Amino acid sequence: MASGIVFKWIKQHLRIKAFYGTSENAVKTQIWIAVSVYVLVAIVRKRLGLNVSLYQILQILSVTLFEKTPIYRHFRRATPGTTYPIQATN
Repeated sequence: MASGIVFKWIKQHLRIKAFYGTSENAVKTQIWIAVSVYVLVAIVRKRLGLNVSLYQILQILSVTLFEKTPIYRHFRRATPGTTYPIQATN
């Protein structure tokens, strides 16, 4: 029963479309990476006080990941009028 709930949550939240490996270890590794990314994005969302979905954050990050701009500036465009408590440090 509990495993059914876990798999339902994985299907709804992690958006894993296909597994790149077929071994048990490969599948577990991909799930753990997806869970880790989900948690990190949730932390970013909370720390920056964003009112956008985790999916929208992932979309913005996928486009701007390697830009040399403080991350909160990309979200300023997504949520006008939002203040960000974290200051960029060099």
